[in-house]
Amino acid sequence: MKKKYLSLVLALALCLSLAACGAKEEPAPAENNAPAETEAPAETVTLTVAASPTPHAVILQQCVAPLAEQGIELVVNEYSDYVIPNTAVEDGDEDANYFQHIPYLDEFNAERGTHLVSVAGVHIEPMGIYAGKTTSLDAIPDGATIAVPNDPTNEGRALLLLEAQGLIKLKDSSNLSATPKDIAENPKSLEFKEMEAKTIPSITSEVDLAIINSNYALGAGLNPVEDSLAIESSDSPYVNVLVVKEGNENNEAVKALIEVLNSDAIRDFINEEFDGAVVPAF
Repeated sequence: MKKKYLSLVLALALCLSLAACGAKEEPAPAENNAPAETEAPAETVTLTVAASPTPHAVILQQCVAPLAEQGIELVVNEYSDYVIPNTAVEDGDEDANYFQHIPYLDEFNAERGTHLVSVAGVHIEPMGIYAGKTTSLDAIPDGATIAVPNDPTNEGRALLLLEAQGLIKLKDSSNLSATPKDIAENPKSLEFKEMEAKTIPSITSEVDLAIINSNYALGAGLNPVEDSLAIESSDSPYVNVLVVKEGNENNEAVKALIEVLNSDAIRDFINEEFDGAVVPAF
């Protein structure tokens, strides 16, 4: 009887041992302090804008930080002429440009068959008359030579400024594309030296008077408010605009740039930085 009992005990022990060896070990509970998965940051969008160095590029630089907070990298590419910034946008090499007013844009589209549109007005740069050989409008001699921009809209603008000073009279004062051929009265027999706008500041000593766009005046170290003999009034129709190719008006990065350009912060910057030489138009 004892042998049978002992055998039963041994058999039970063996079964329990085999069961223990065959059991799978349960995994340890995960630590609660494991780092949580985070979403990958949104990809940065790049927006390229062609601009004249002053004041356009200077103003755009104030937009870099606010746009970066929205995941937009604003790249400002500076140009010193009035043609390439438009052809670059038309060809898709630039997303937008900021250097021109609407009369010039309209003329450019009409002449070159481009498809560029204004999406925001930003500022006005009053065009000014600057002294050359003659230091006063009252001292202009007969036959004086006046340097004016040779592109259609800026030349018309220059002639309108001269008309406002009583120096000439145009056949049609509403013609924004007037040329010297459209002058009806020229009592002092003024002569006009038609040149690329960007070159005029460098030849002021060679002419009696020079009519200069404010961006080029500023670039030459001139203050349009303090240094000009006469300047356009604040109601000038020549608002400088942000331009894109037709079809890109609703680009989200462009819309974000418009919002920043037309913000109170940019208005304050323009007023403080340029002291009347550049005037906000929004």
